[in-house]
Amino acid sequence: MAGFLDNIRMPECECVDWGERRNTVASIVAGVFFFSGWWVMIDAAVTYPNQEKMNHAFHTCGVFSTIAFFMINAVSNAQVQGEMYGDGCLGRTGARLWLFIGFMMMFGCLIASIWILFGAYVVPKKDVYPGLAVFFQNALIFFSTLIYKFGRTEDLWP
Repeated sequence: MAGFLDNIRMPECECVDWGERRNTVASIVAGVFFFSGWWVMIDAAVTYPNQEKMNHAFHTCGVFSTIAFFMINAVSNAQVQGEMYGDGCLGRTGARLWLFIGFMMMFGCLIASIWILFGAYVVPKKDVYPGLAVFFQNALIFFSTLIYKFGRTEDLWP
């Protein structure tokens, strides 16, 4: 019973070649996620402008998440794998260390946004929209980072 869908094939659309447009689609989807994350946070900041309803220090999660987005995507996969023509500043080890620091910063921001959501809004039973905005901003930036980093293909130069 486990393989009853194995012989069913979905019809393929031959009018669009997704293999040629993978980088374009991944870049557009990642850009929409990144934009949506900042849009939600800006909406919450405009809706709750005073310090009592939304602490202005909560914006730092999104700022550091954005910095981590640029850190992660500044390193190509070829640099991490050691297949680049030039070594760069620190070579493969430096690229891996830079990528590791970027991912640690991204995960830290995502965890901090969950902490802000529950610690500042859910437990004290306040209006939860600003906390959700902080969380969704960081979650959408996190997903845009993953899509942009791993959803595209890179041409390796000879």
